[in-house]
Amino acid sequence: MAVMTEFIDLIVPVAIIEEKYPGGWEQCLIDHKRAIGGRVWFDDHLFRDGAMNPGAMDALLKAWWKMGFECYTEKDGVRQWKDLCVYEGLHGGLQIPCEWLGEDPATRTLYLRGTPPGEIKGRDRDLCDEWEAPVFPGL
Repeated sequence: MAVMTEFIDLIVPVAIIEEKYPGGWEQCLIDHKRAIGGRVWFDDHLFRDGAMNPGAMDALLKAWWKMGFECYTEKDGVRQWKDLCVYEGLHGGLQIPCEWLGEDPATRTLYLRGTPPGEIKGRDRDLCDEWEAPVFPGL
């Protein structure tokens, strides 16, 4: 499975969430219930949250860090993502290496390296189908 990318993506392996998120995977889903299908989606291996600007992404990173997730590690003198990563599809993808993340630029998706990409999970498009453009009288 794979997750769709959009704007700035915060990606966390489900296995790490099970280990470090207070209350595990079940609590993570409860805490993000209102955002699932909107800015949050996931497959069997990866959880995706997102932001539309760097300030909002910084706030997400700080929230996950406060829960005990380690953002960075150093390997052979190179700073890398550790428990989570930030993927910026509009700005070239990964700005810092992330050894557990695979990417498919052709489909704009991410997957857990070592697993097949397969079916794509993303925004609940049914929500978009119900949207109607606002009408502004006199314009």
